[in-house]
Amino acid sequence: MNFLKSLATGVALVAFGLSSATAADKAKQDEVLKAAQATLADFYKAEPKLKGQVEKAPGYATFTTFGISFLVGGAGGKGVVHDNATKKNTFMELAQASAGLQIGASDMRYLFIFDTPASMQQFIDKGWDAGASASAGAGAGEKGSANVSAGAGAFTGGKFYQLTKSGLQAGVAAGGTKVWKDKDLN
Repeated sequence: MNFLKSLATGVALVAFGLSSATAADKAKQDEVLKAAQATLADFYKAEPKLKGQVEKAPGYATFTTFGISFLVGGAGGKGVVHDNATKKNTFMELAQASAGLQIGASDMRYLFIFDTPASMQQFIDKGWDAGASASAGAGAGEKGSANVSAGAGAFTGGKFYQLTKSGLQAGVAAGGTKVWKDKDLN
């Protein structure tokens, strides 16, 4: 009888642990989706024509990142790829690293607009890598920068845009950006 009691207790604890993990993941997903909607709103406010481009595209991705730099810099954040046809969301992560004559802290927003379903799926499956040679941007409080920059402008299968929400980032640096699927939230 003790064995059955112990087994039942163990099963209950495992089930409770799994439901707690699922609830925590759902809360994190909701947080990322809320940030994605705020990011879209920021881009639409700064550049209204982007709304039509996002709606007509097979899909899009948004990211929010926070970072600091002083000679060496780094930033990271989370985002989501949204498939406009299926309405499916895939949760992603983004990291940046750089070194050079730079200083600052910033809260950046990124918007990727895909030209084809295949390019969106490749972004999800393989991630994305990019290098950069110079960066500068400024934003103030909640208003952010009035200037949406095209960053590198295009990638194979689409375009991307960046918006400085707040902070100041200036300098010349060599670095890169990497995007990959968030294994914890998918």
